[in-house]
Amino acid sequence: MVKPISQTLFDLLAIGTRHSITRWMSAELSWWSDNSGDCIGTVVMDREDEDFGWIILTRDGVGRFRCTDNAMSIQTEKLATAQLREKIASTAYGPKFERTHVQGDEPKKPLNLFEDRGVAEQKLHPNYKLVRDTLSKQPAKKVLEAISPWLVSSDPHLVKEFQENQFDQRLWEVYLWAVFRDFGYDVLHLEAPDLLVKSPIGKFGIEATTCAPSVAGVLADHPNPKTPDELQSFLNDYMPMKFGSALTSKLDKTDASGLHYWQKKECAGLPFVIAIADFHKDADRQNAGSMTYSQSALYQYLYGVRIETEMENGEVITRTAKIDEHSYKGKNIPSGFFDLPECENVSAVLFSNAGTVAKFDRMGVMAGLAPADHKYIRQGFLFDPDPKAFVGIPFAVDISDSEYYEYWGDEIQVFHNPNAVLPLSPDVLPEAVHHTYEDGTFGVIDRPHRVLSSMTMVIGPEEVAEEVIHL
Repeated sequence: MVKPISQTLFDLLAIGTRHSITRWMSAELSWWSDNSGDCIGTVVMDREDEDFGWIILTRDGVGRFRCTDNAMSIQTEKLATAQLREKIASTAYGPKFERTHVQGDEPKKPLNLFEDRGVAEQKLHPNYKLVRDTLSKQPAKKVLEAISPWLVSSDPHLVKEFQENQFDQRLWEVYLWAVFRDFGYDVLHLEAPDLLVKSPIGKFGIEATTCAPSVAGVLADHPNPKTPDELQSFLNDYMPMKFGSALTSKLDKTDASGLHYWQKKECAGLPFVIAIADFHKDADRQNAGSMTYSQSALYQYLYGVRIETEMENGEVITRTAKIDEHSYKGKNIPSGFFDLPECENVSAVLFSNAGTVAKFDRMGVMAGLAPADHKYIRQGFLFDPDPKAFVGIPFAVDISDSEYYEYWGDEIQVFHNPNAVLPLSPDVLPEAVHHTYEDGTFGVIDRPHRVLSSMTMVIGPEEVAEEVIHL
């Protein structure tokens, strides 16, 4: 039996094989699999010649789906589809099919994020154990298991820290890898900087960092804003300090040879980007996670300005106001990260509020990997393109609805440094939202109805009190 499969499932299984040049040259039209899922394929159209073809992928010696057969120059999509289905059937159900096709260049030991390393349970991170052991997190786990063999990393600490003391930080790196692979780019996972990304448009380095909970100092006394005024104060001062601490630590960091990230041989002469996510406060049943509302503090700290609004004669008037510093309980930091010494070497700051377990869950649900009797509901606010809008458009959607779709990079935002020695071209990340600040004016390349913030709720037969993951 040969059956159609979802584009999401095919994209996930083939995430390590996608290349942007191939995408520019061809468009995928349909996706197919044998009944066991060991042989998959796609029908494609050549954009230049406007003829059709097909590609078949089977597992290599370490379980990664890679191309093993293809055909092009077929006159019609219908004929290409028929040929693909026949080829999948003859391959998967033929007497010589052994479920794998060794290609000879496989790594000796593929990376496994869920490897049993014999570590005591009390040393494992609670969120790692949640994903590993909880039925409702099965979609996220299966997605991470599919990605793992492709994560050829030169960082020897990745698996240990993912399982133990830096689960959020390492999940953020895996998410970024998935975003750029889904774009079709070549991505190397290094020890420092974390990622080296190469596309037909350009090449750049990325160092990932996160806002983590403060365990000492004044920032350990979290304000937990409840009223609009408290929230505004939180975004104006507390959160810029959290972002500032994470970003300046990366700006100032040098290796044993005294080299900054942008001076290392892997990144020298390339645009350098710091990617930041906010994990400093987890969600609970009463409160959304901090990342759902903290992003508006980031631009204030980066550019050292704040957008203020007021009503004049019935019209909404906006203006920018310079910020000299951020203050919280006697602690002060200067505003304007991009104005700091050495920051001209940082091309941009990349942000997303989606590098979470919830994102991996949703991608898994769309790929058909949800457990039976479980519903995954995403609700939140969409960007309202109306320039007079103060709040987003509320939405709620069942992730398993056939009309629902999202991509890995939907929530990526890039804040460009106006002082950068090596600017990052927006063309490198055409799917992202881009922010600029030049000559006192903010600019943005945005997408109508993008998700501003959301949370994903799991409804199932088991106890779900701890299974609401916010993002």
